[in-house]
Amino acid sequence: MTAMTGIGGTTGHSTAAAAAAETPRRPLCDDAEMSQPRFHFQRLDQDRFQPTEYAQSHWGPDHLNGPAVVGLAAHVLEGCYGLDEFLPARLTVDLFKAARGVPTIAKTELIRDGRRVRNSECELTQDGVTVARAVLVQYRRAEAPRGTEWVRPSHFSIPPQLDEARGINIGSDALGWTSAIADHQNADRKRTFNRTIDVVDDAPSSPFVRAAMTAEGTSLVTNLGTAGVGYINGDLTVALSRLPVDDWIGLEADSHWAADGIAVGAATLFDRDGAFGTGLVTAVSNPDAQIDFADDPFPTRTR
Repeated sequence: MTAMTGIGGTTGHSTAAAAAAETPRRPLCDDAEMSQPRFHFQRLDQDRFQPTEYAQSHWGPDHLNGPAVVGLAAHVLEGCYGLDEFLPARLTVDLFKAARGVPTIAKTELIRDGRRVRNSECELTQDGVTVARAVLVQYRRAEAPRGTEWVRPSHFSIPPQLDEARGINIGSDALGWTSAIADHQNADRKRTFNRTIDVVDDAPSSPFVRAAMTAEGTSLVTNLGTAGVGYINGDLTVALSRLPVDDWIGLEADSHWAADGIAVGAATLFDRDGAFGTGLVTAVSNPDAQIDFADDPFPTRTR
């Protein structure tokens, strides 16, 4: 979700801190800034990171967005325990409560160091309270078994033109591709094709980190409706059969089921070579803070 995070060791426990004053509130991604590097955290020293304004969330004035939290956990886990001969096949992140623009501690542990399977965990805490916990499962790469299996037929649309400066595209069945989320507040199937910003300022995000951050958008493509987004996800699971071929990654909604204020959404991750993974979220109704992108407090962030 690679350059090392500065958290030492490949076994046992390690820690990293994301230290910051409250993140300043100002419009993000305006035209004057588009040529400037953008990232969710700035490295202060080997183990300390400061959240930037790009980590802000639409859900509240002092909330960090899902991709930033997921990206930090993925970056830390891969930096500590990733090996070239293993594929980071599944990352599950439980988002216990809203992460804020305050110092964040990441504690990691290698749970299992097997011949074919590696399991590790990361706990993110703020002011002594756990805000998220992540579990990473890695499998050793190997030759495929004999025979062929069923594969779901699929064709993925890619925007005809990609804005290298902005890196965001969103589409729905009836409207096609645009660069504004508000255009797609409808009941159609939705998809994105984006290039995520980096997690930290001094190291480009790995293909795994980018895939994990993109997968966090499963909540957007499955829960965005005619009145915006009224469900907030409490978790993310991303499962990968391979890594993406480049920085541009697509995400297409596959299913959305809802009852009694609880929603389940699944989406397929794809790139220029086709599908390579699945995102899954569960979400709870949050009507008091429903996000209507037609009345967006950060319009430049969603274009």
